[in-house]
Amino acid sequence: MKKIKSFFGITAGLVAIMLQVLACNDDMDINKVYPFDLVCMPVQKKIVQGEVAEIRCQIVKEGDYQDTKFFIRYFQPDGVGELRLDDGRVLLPNDLYPLKKEMFRMYYTSHCTDQQVIDVYIEDNHGQVIQKTFSFQNDKGEDETEDDDNL
Repeated sequence: MKKIKSFFGITAGLVAIMLQVLACNDDMDINKVYPFDLVCMPVQKKIVQGEVAEIRCQIVKEGDYQDTKFFIRYFQPDGVGELRLDDGRVLLPNDLYPLKKEMFRMYYTSHCTDQQVIDVYIEDNHGQVIQKTFSFQNDKGEDETEDDDNL
């Protein structure tokens, strides 16, 4: 009788081990890369040389993977100006900078009287890139001068 109990005990143990091994699946779907977008508040369209335009932004993610890091870079195909982050860092065109937070502000300072365009790129450490374009027309203040001439 002891042999039968021992046999069933060993068999039950082996069956339990086999079920655990079969329950483990190497095809677990652990997602580390989630799509994201850059959402910005409306930005002024006209700017005067020397004026600063504020651009409020937030990275909106479809999922959250704790080790995801975000970076920012920008290009200025038209005009001349300076872009800096709310932490005071002045960004140089085409250089990649780490973003320290997902909700941030950028400040664009106009340094010319031409039309100005900046392309902002947000990248993550998984190779995804989002691009937003901001354009500013020169506001020469002509409307104000015309009103002064009519007085």
